[in-house]
Amino acid sequence: MKRLWSDEAGFVVSSELVLIATTLVIAISVGMTTVRDQVIQELGDVAMAIASVNQSFSYSGVTAHSSSISGSLFSDETDFCDGADADGAEPACITIDIAANLEGS
Repeated sequence: MKRLWSDEAGFVVSSELVLIATTLVIAISVGMTTVRDQVIQELGDVAMAIASVNQSFSYSGVTAHSSSISGSLFSDETDFCDGADADGAEPACITIDIAANLEGS
């Protein structure tokens, strides 16, 4: 029993595993936060690409022998935040700003 109590052969291995597991959990949480931010930015890029599609159309009136059709025109106006996607800027005016959660306040 005394020899079993003083045996520390498995102690080093379990301590290393706890340290490795803690490091992995911290790394995964940081990695998932980065993935979340980048997915939001990519979805903003997709939204800007869809918003920049030119939807304006027009056709002129047609007059035949005994009938006529008047023309029509639609012009796509600039939406809020269109054109604000400069190099290095957040797309579609999306900024990720998460306030710190202070414990005890």
